[in-house]
Amino acid sequence: MKEKINDDRERLITNQETEEEVVFNISLRPDKLEHFVGQKHTIENLKIAIKAAKQRKEGLEHILLSGPPGLGKTTLAHIIAHEMGAKITATSGPAIERAGDLIGILTNLSEGDILFIDEIHRLSKVVEEFIYPAMENFQIDFLIDKGPYAKTIKFNLKRFTLIGATTRSGLLSAPLRGRFGIFYHLDFYEDEDLVKIIERSAKLLDVALEKEAAFEIARRSRGTPRVANRLLRRVRDYTEVKGEKKIDKAIAINALESQRIDSAGLDDIDRKVLKTVIDFYEGGPVGIESLAATLNEESDTIVDVVEPFLLKIGFVKRTPRGREVTKRAYEHLGIKYNKASQRELF
Repeated sequence: MKEKINDDRERLITNQETEEEVVFNISLRPDKLEHFVGQKHTIENLKIAIKAAKQRKEGLEHILLSGPPGLGKTTLAHIIAHEMGAKITATSGPAIERAGDLIGILTNLSEGDILFIDEIHRLSKVVEEFIYPAMENFQIDFLIDKGPYAKTIKFNLKRFTLIGATTRSGLLSAPLRGRFGIFYHLDFYEDEDLVKIIERSAKLLDVALEKEAAFEIARRSRGTPRVANRLLRRVRDYTEVKGEKKIDKAIAINALESQRIDSAGLDDIDRKVLKTVIDFYEGGPVGIESLAATLNEESDTIVDVVEPFLLKIGFVKRTPRGREVTKRAYEHLGIKYNKASQRELF
């Protein structure tokens, strides 16, 4: 069971991009709200918040962006900084291991600067407690000496805006969540928006792309711009190697199938998860810990990376007793659906 998963561990375990992919995606990243495609309500509300802050000549309130990976949280943070004419300092929750790390970052912020913390739900409790007064009163308290000689020194910070991004908003503590003034949840993109993103990226990459080919890539992109751009690059490579000058629908389909991306956007990992539930647990329900143990993977990575899209397209459903594969998934995989074999939920 492990051999195929081990070949494809990169996306499942970390959902992180390689250095080459980071550079690639940064080059395609929009720098203005008017160029950002999708998330209409979030963009409209952001425009209002930014305009109001500029009129008052104030900084923005602290902003929390949530949603599955690859939907544009980091991109939005940089766009907000650009629109506000502010410097942005980017870090991540796991990177801030000690309170001293945070002190160094906060004390180097200037008036109106933006601090972007990705995966903010992964801040340690010690650091999280330390950041409360910084967010609320723009002050930090740190302890000098120990024992009877210990004393607390209060340090005033410049007013800054914290933008937090999280894929697991439910893991944020109530005190931390309550200190954000603006909340936006990013949802999966519709195919029409992904087509616009792919066509824009193709122009920036100087790639000739037909509309039908763009749609074919979009419908297999898991509702995620990051995936769409990644697939576009794979299709571009395939086209160049085959000696073609333009990406049409047939070439796009062949290229995506060579990457084992099926018509629903599922890859080998997604199919492995579904077939494991079907083969080992009779279609479910199965607890996430049991599923993770069978796949020899961390439960958090399945919940963060694989499950959101399978839930969105109706291939998996959550029940009080665990995850269950739906009839729609059986049909897509070409497996006979035997309703009598499914366990009763109640």
